[in-house]
Amino acid sequence: MAAPPRKYARIERERRFLLAALPPEAERAARWEQLEDLYFTGTTLRLRLVRAPDGSVRERKLSQKLPGPDGAAHARIITSVYLDAAEHALLSRLPGARLAKRRHRLAWDGHELGIDVFLGVLDGLVLMEVEAESEPALRAFAPPPFARREVTDDALFRGGSLATADPAAALSRARELLEGA
Repeated sequence: MAAPPRKYARIERERRFLLAALPPEAERAARWEQLEDLYFTGTTLRLRLVRAPDGSVRERKLSQKLPGPDGAAHARIITSVYLDAAEHALLSRLPGARLAKRRHRLAWDGHELGIDVFLGVLDGLVLMEVEAESEPALRAFAPPPFARREVTDDALFRGGSLATADPAAALSRARELLEGA
């Protein structure tokens, strides 16, 4: 059973899609940041460092994502605590699985898309996510043509799962889904 929502928690509603590559629209928009995540072993916690294109730190935070009230893959309860440099440095020494990606931002049909180009062992994987404030708005979202395959319900394509998955198997699964799209 999931823990009850906390006072400052909110529902995050999002859908995720596989892309074959970073779309030219996102590359031209030139709005991106680098995300460096640490998923703590045996927990639902993630430590995140957000860097600007020039390498400066924009944000440090500790987040927890829990299943939403109805257990649906597209709605999770998220709570975040913002950290200073010393707090982040201390927590970054704990054991866990690391994941790095460049997140490109792109406005599309009234939504802001986050397009993640994975770095390191998951190089070649490109995922897009879109958030909405309500269930109807999330369901009504019409993905752009470059969104090749929805993977919202596929647990492999969540950050914590990707961080601990066998990289070759994850990339192979992504290729398989893209070929079938």
